[in-house]
Amino acid sequence: MKRAIFPGSFDPITLGHFDIIQRGVTLFDELIIAIGINADKKYMFPLEKRKQFIEEVFKNEPKIKVVTYKGLTVNFCKEIDAQFILRGLRNPGDFEFEKAIAHTNRKLSEIETVFLLTSSGKSYISSSIVRDVIRNNGDYTGLVPDSVRV
Repeated sequence: MKRAIFPGSFDPITLGHFDIIQRGVTLFDELIIAIGINADKKYMFPLEKRKQFIEEVFKNEPKIKVVTYKGLTVNFCKEIDAQFILRGLRNPGDFEFEKAIAHTNRKLSEIETVFLLTSSGKSYISSSIVRDVIRNNGDYTGLVPDSVRV
């Protein structure tokens, strides 16, 4: 079984994330959306709300599971027997950042990182931009799945 995780904070899930997940699920037998817990990070949405947003979006996709985890992503991959990490790339900056993480993960374990380019119409969307739009009472509905309503 080809099992992959798509790790992130998903604060909140965006249409960019949705794009990568929707395309990534076709590549694997199981795709686990793994919400990382970082005690040092300040989130806009509580963990359970972020998980709820994602579960609602993919409630009809049996190949997708949503879980939370702490610690190193490669250790979590070992725990659940995932052979792949799925990551999305929006721009060259993402590539450089993600490449360093992928090399480190490969050094720490035998995990393979699979990169997908975000669709061009969604490459500008990031969770930080969405949070800024929400904080400033802007219309964020074209940036997130329908389940994300505040």
